[in-house]
Amino acid sequence: MTSVHEKALANILVVDDESSIRQALRVTLGTLGFDVAEAATGEQALALLRAGNPSNYDAVLLDMNMPGMGGMLTCREIRRLSPRLPILMLTIRDSQDDKVEALDSGADDYVTKPFHVRELTARVRAAIRRANTTDLPASSALEIGAIRLDPERREVTKSGEPVHLTPKEFDLLHYFMSNAGKPLGHSRLLNAVWGSEYGGELEYLRTFVRQLRRKLEDDPSQPVYILTEMWFGYRFLGSL
Repeated sequence: MTSVHEKALANILVVDDESSIRQALRVTLGTLGFDVAEAATGEQALALLRAGNPSNYDAVLLDMNMPGMGGMLTCREIRRLSPRLPILMLTIRDSQDDKVEALDSGADDYVTKPFHVRELTARVRAAIRRANTTDLPASSALEIGAIRLDPERREVTKSGEPVHLTPKEFDLLHYFMSNAGKPLGHSRLLNAVWGSEYGGELEYLRTFVRQLRRKLEDDPSQPVYILTEMWFGYRFLGSL
């Protein structure tokens, strides 16, 4: 496993309207080998990304509650500019609705303030590592029932109609469909899609499964594709 210290400096864009938060993150991340750029608003962050190349950054730490365009819209715009750039949402809000909204906006992760520095940096490293290891040779398209997933184009359709998925939703669906018919435990799914740091984050998995069901199932309350294996995990239907 390659750590941040063993590679060239990772570039992090910190977007937060509180200068004290930006300063604390700049100092903390800087001592760990990260190069930190700052923006006080979503508008400033987008200006930085548009002025250069979004690939110049390895991850974005984005405050959910900011004046102006706000974190959610900023997240969507960053995701439109750079579909694979890791985005970690920072917020004092921790309700289920807030998590769903953040993740559905395209965030890869969700960290609640106040956060422990060790936890935050571990998640930043994990997000960067995942982004650097997901560019594997694309496999052939997968098709089960009305769902078709094209790994090369990173596109999903249902009955020929496009389905909009966030990058992490796509990764989870790809893993489900690549292992169709097999019972997949919670820990296995978390380790495969999020990394070993997330072995106990069952709420993340449940949230993403709910989102996938909402987007893929005719009736999310009676799923046909993503089935629950009680007390164990999930199973993607092998065939229809």
